[in-house]
Amino acid sequence: MNNLHYNGPITLVVLDGVGLRDDEYGNAVLQSHSEFIDQLFEKYPWVSLEASGEAVGILKGQMGNSEVGHNALGAGQIIKQGIAKIEDDFKTGAIWQTEAWRGAIENVKNHNSTLHFSGIFSDGGVHSSLDQLLKMLEQAKNEGIAKIRIHLILDGRDVPPQSADTYIRLLEDKIDELKKQAEFPLDYRIACGGGRMLFLADRYEADWNIVKTGWNAMVYGKADQYFTSAMQAIEENRKLSPGLQDQYFPSFVITEPGADGQADPTRPVGLVQDGDSFIFYSFRADRAIETAKAFTEQDFHGFDRGTENNRPLNVFFAGMTEYDSDLHIPEHCLVTPITIKNPLNQLLAAHHINQLAVAETVKFGHITYYFNGNSYDKTAGEDFVEIKSDTQPFNERPWMKAAEITDAVLEKMSEVDESGKPKYQFIRINYAGGDMVGHFGELEPTITAMEAIDIQLARLAKKIDELGGMMIITADHGNAEEVSDPVTKKPKTSHTTNPVPCWFYDNTKNAALYQPKQLEDAGLSNVAPTIAKLFGISDLPESWRQPLI
Repeated sequence: MNNLHYNGPITLVVLDGVGLRDDEYGNAVLQSHSEFIDQLFEKYPWVSLEASGEAVGILKGQMGNSEVGHNALGAGQIIKQGIAKIEDDFKTGAIWQTEAWRGAIENVKNHNSTLHFSGIFSDGGVHSSLDQLLKMLEQAKNEGIAKIRIHLILDGRDVPPQSADTYIRLLEDKIDELKKQAEFPLDYRIACGGGRMLFLADRYEADWNIVKTGWNAMVYGKADQYFTSAMQAIEENRKLSPGLQDQYFPSFVITEPGADGQADPTRPVGLVQDGDSFIFYSFRADRAIETAKAFTEQDFHGFDRGTENNRPLNVFFAGMTEYDSDLHIPEHCLVTPITIKNPLNQLLAAHHINQLAVAETVKFGHITYYFNGNSYDKTAGEDFVEIKSDTQPFNERPWMKAAEITDAVLEKMSEVDESGKPKYQFIRINYAGGDMVGHFGELEPTITAMEAIDIQLARLAKKIDELGGMMIITADHGNAEEVSDPVTKKPKTSHTTNPVPCWFYDNTKNAALYQPKQLEDAGLSNVAPTIAKLFGISDLPESWRQPLI
């Protein structure tokens, strides 16, 4: 093993959302015409990796996601994080003693104002937890908070595509229960909402208008539609468009009824105003940080907030956790941020290995920030390339930017240093199609996405062989292998708990010097130690797991 040496780059390719599943029903991976991937299965060594639950530091049985998946790939260790870490603080009650929770409660009491909540509204566990929201409502009642407004970011992506009514009933039942328990009148209501792809939950600053749509509904009561209840919003839209997925729900505001009993757009039930407190209860950063910036940044350029000189509202804003560990956004967090020490990029930089990360916008933060231990800081010799994603729905352009990503990587692979050797010794790439198209729950577009990626893998392989490098090709979680529910036969838009493949594409003489281990608990966090071993690095951090070879 110590004799391993590659003239070309070692390349990690992340096929986002591509899991392993034997059943062909609803399986875009198996149903696609993917010659290169077929060859990987037939001719090259590979192992199966766990990419969900405790293997990536979340709750047992919880489906994986891109954030924890890329954390695990780059960390080399299992990090207890996300919902698992937060659940501990809820169980112990530590969360109620934090500066953020105490500040939000005291601010409302001091100003006789309103406590607001927003976040991805479901029990999917990828971005947020409905159960945690319900616990916060109960605690607020216990601490004497009389007025609460909830702003719904409908999911339909990490949960069944038309499940919002189920979660609204759970929320309204909880509110009714709290009203019966309370010794004082409670005014807890849903104020507005919209689907996560159109309302508030933009990511990577791809479209600030999505955040603005949510802002206008929450702050000014302006939306596409007006109703007297959230259930009415669901029912009326279902009648007009029976196939409408929750994630694409138009924005709506709940109002008091007018004289005719219909919604009165001039009487919204709950605007966010100066003096209020606002808790954003999503724990995953990518679809939360822009909202945090809109509420807190003084020098804000995302959109016109409609305030004097575009000032932020005088609101006590708290996030479930820190959404940017470099800039410490937001200032107030209910749970202390995750600390990931000794990620792969730092280890490689310490050994003077130049690195390149390439992805399109929708996954750029994953292959950079999350892979590098929740940090945007580059190490010496590390470069990032972002390919701008399309703004059209991805099921209409399922090839996404796979070809452009490959173009950029091939160009960068041709760059050499002063000695004439390849400039970058380690390259990591994310192809987003399996996940982003898979989230529509439509088989044919997802098959097209897989076939587009397959073509680009073949292009990469040709260059890798020419340069004398190798590729580890894996995924961060499952999705594309199950876009239809095998039981209900309905579209499935969520991730899966299926394992993911990890292929070793290596046509150099080094391939004869190693073989995959059959580890019982092999998971994504074993990938970074494997890459280090391929580079001949033996002084791995003590917290790291075993390599796969």
